[in-house]
Amino acid sequence: MNHLKSPVVLFITKALIIFVVWYVVYELWLLPDGRLDEWLSLNIVAVSNGLIKFFGYNTWAVHRVIGNGENAGIELVDGCTGISAIGLFLGFILAYPGSWKQKISFCLMGIGVIYLVNILRIVVLVITQEEWIEFFDITHDYSTTTIFYIVIFLLWMLWVNMADGNFKEIKKSDDAITS
Repeated sequence: MNHLKSPVVLFITKALIIFVVWYVVYELWLLPDGRLDEWLSLNIVAVSNGLIKFFGYNTWAVHRVIGNGENAGIELVDGCTGISAIGLFLGFILAYPGSWKQKISFCLMGIGVIYLVNILRIVVLVITQEEWIEFFDITHDYSTTTIFYIVIFLLWMLWVNMADGNFKEIKKSDDAITS
């Protein structure tokens, strides 16, 4: 029975509970309601459109669809806003030990990073559709999803190091070397 009290089992249990609660709330309430996904989709499309135009492309945006030139464009549908990725990220951070003040700060920063990664994903997809149409499907289906999971993993590793005080130890050893 002691293995049930291990920190690893406790972490996995907490993370699963948080993720399941997030998933249920999203799938049964937020997604059917649609307002959060619509707001976030419109925001991501607008920011992505401005960013791509900044790089000299002739982009256009209509509601949730963004395209370049005469391409059909891509539609940012419900479920492609990064909200599920945010739920996964929150599960990892909130389940891991650390002060609540630091957890909340890190969660807000992480949500911002995931948001920016999603904008980058949309920018890459629109440019890929224009410049390298033969790579669009593989870019859409595999690489952009993989990037979300890599970013979430890296953010979690950063949190683990922060929460465990490893950065303080590194800072102390750096200070000792420079003294």
